[in-house]
Amino acid sequence: MEVDTEGRPLFAPAADVPLAFRVESRKVPVPPHRMTPLKAAWPKIYPPLVEHLKLQCRMNVKSKAVELRTSHFTTDSEALQKGEDFVKAFTLGFDVDDAIALLRVDDLYIQTFEIKDVKTLQGEHLGRAIGRIAGKDGKTKFAIENASTTRVVVAGQKIHILGGFKNIRIAQESIVSLILGAPQGKVYGNLRTVASRMKQRF
Repeated sequence: MEVDTEGRPLFAPAADVPLAFRVESRKVPVPPHRMTPLKAAWPKIYPPLVEHLKLQCRMNVKSKAVELRTSHFTTDSEALQKGEDFVKAFTLGFDVDDAIALLRVDDLYIQTFEIKDVKTLQGEHLGRAIGRIAGKDGKTKFAIENASTTRVVVAGQKIHILGGFKNIRIAQESIVSLILGAPQGKVYGNLRTVASRMKQRF
């Protein structure tokens, strides 16, 4: 055995062998109303999955699902979970560019809740609550997104928020207060205060 001047053994450099993983697969169901947008955005969806995460993927039109699978090229043990989160974010209604952030940035989450979890509303009251969250031409929703640096999707009675843990909480508090009937002016004021505090922190 060869040793260096200090008496430490000399070994040949280890070969660069890709990490061996068991081949796993996941199936992400796609709602019927998201199939057409998925087909249109597919050229933008599969490159991050194949090139960045080194996964094998296909769109199964018959079973309305996106199928993901690891292979011997996959090096990241969390690749399959990240890929599933990315596709799931798109099926919930988020834009492809926003969903890609889940692959590139750590500590991003999706929070989903329903209006009835906050307050039981029916008929016109429910419609008005959804209208208050969106605002005229979507202004209120954009204001919440910009102040809390999150992305919000209002899909019927369900609300999906994509962002960091603290940011999701800020956006959720604003949406909850709108559902409970708080005037939009008051919510805007609270958002301005929160946004200025966040700027001071960073």
